[in-house]
Amino acid sequence: MSANAVRPARELLLKEYRGVLSTNSKSMPGFPFGSVVPYCLDADGNPLILISRIAQHTHNLQKDPKCSLLVGERGAEDVQAVGRLTLLAEAEKLSDELAIDAAATRYYRYFPDSANYHRAHDFDFWVLKPVRHRYIGGFGAIHWLNEVTLANPFAGKGEISMIEHMNSDHANAIAHYVELSGLPTTAPATLVGIDSEGMHLKIGEGIYWLAFPASCNTPTQVREALVLLARAEIWPTAEQAEA
Repeated sequence: MSANAVRPARELLLKEYRGVLSTNSKSMPGFPFGSVVPYCLDADGNPLILISRIAQHTHNLQKDPKCSLLVGERGAEDVQAVGRLTLLAEAEKLSDELAIDAAATRYYRYFPDSANYHRAHDFDFWVLKPVRHRYIGGFGAIHWLNEVTLANPFAGKGEISMIEHMNSDHANAIAHYVELSGLPTTAPATLVGIDSEGMHLKIGEGIYWLAFPASCNTPTQVREALVLLARAEIWPTAEQAEA
C-alpha cells in the first residue's frame, strides 16, 4: 500500500543530499533542463537549495516555478533495483531576511564551503515545496504519494544546541556511531543535523543520515537515543527497540 511507502520515501530524501533538479527551460521552450544540485531539508522537511542568479535554473524558475527533484540511492550498481524519488514541486525564492538567515544557518552546516561563494556572489536560497511525490522502491514497488515530508521539531536553537553539545563533548560517541553503522572513517565525523527520525553526520565532503531506533519528539528522547546508540554493540532496528 502507498501508506507503507511514505517512510522509505522520506528516508531516501533524508539519506541523500544531492539530486537532479529539472526546470522548464526559458531559452529552449518546451524542453526540461536538468542538472545536479546539493540540498538539505529545511525546518518543514522541504528541500532547500542555493543557486546563482545567473544560473539557468534561476532564469527558468523565475518564469515558471514548477520543477522536479530526482533523488536516487547513491552507489547503486543497478539503479532500477533500488529506491528513487521524484519530487514534483513549486520553487519559492526566500526573500524574508529571517527566513534567509535560518536557511543559511542550516545550509552552511551541511555545505560549509558554500558560505564563501554565497557572500562573494549573487546566490539565493530556494525552497522546493512539494506538490506530489513519485516513489519507486524497486521493481514493481511504484507509488504516487501526496504527503511525504515531515517538519523537524528541533529546527532552530534546540537543534543547534544539541549539535554543538555532541560535537564538543561527545566526539567519542560520534566516532562509535560511525563504527557501528559502517560509515567511512577517512575523516573525523561531525554532527550537522538532528530530526525526529535520525541524525546527519558529515564525514569529509560526504553527508550520511542514520536512523534512530524510534522516532524522537522531544530533546529528552533524542538524548536517550544518542546514549543508547553510544552504548550499543550493533545498530538497533526499530523492531529491536520495541521488543
